[in-house]
Amino acid sequence: MNKQALANKQGQVSALDKGLKENPAMVIVSYQGLTVAEMQELRKTLKESGASVGVYKNTMARRALKENGDPDLGDLLNGPNAFVFSKDISKGPKALVKFSRYHEALVIKGAVMEGKVLSKDEVVAVSKLPDRNGMLSMLLSVLQAPVRQFAATVQAIADHKSPAGEAPAAN
Repeated sequence: MNKQALANKQGQVSALDKGLKENPAMVIVSYQGLTVAEMQELRKTLKESGASVGVYKNTMARRALKENGDPDLGDLLNGPNAFVFSKDISKGPKALVKFSRYHEALVIKGAVMEGKVLSKDEVVAVSKLPDRNGMLSMLLSVLQAPVRQFAATVQAIADHKSPAGEAPAAN
C-alpha cells in the first residue's frame, strides 16, 4: 500500500473519530438513489439544523468506532452509507426524518447516540423529542408552577382577609 493511500485512510479515520467525539449523535443513512442536487439539498438542510453529513468507507467507520470505544454496528455498515453528525441529539434526526418523507431514496438505518446503538424506529422516536431549548423551557415551567400556585394562594388569602377598598384599621 502506498503512503498516499495510507494517509488518506488515516485522514478518514481521524475525521470520523473527531465527529464521534465532538457530537453525541451519529446517524447512519443509505443515500443510494439520491441525485447530486438532492444530496446538496440534504447537506443544506442538515447545516441549518446544526448537523453535518459525510461519506466514508464502512471499514474506516468500523475502525473509528473501535478506536473511539463505541459499540460495533454490525449489519448497519453494509452498502453505501453516509454518516450524519449532530451536536443536538434530536435536531439532526428530526431533519433526516423530515427529508426522508419527501425523498424515499434516503433510508435511515440506525444511529450511535452517546455510546448506544439505536435502530431506525428509535431514531424516529428521538426525532420527535423537543430540542434542548424546548426541554429547558418545559423544565422551567414545571419548576415555576408550584411557586406560581403558592403566590396565587397567598394573594387569595390576603384578598379574603382584607376586603378590597378598606384601609387597615389604625390603633
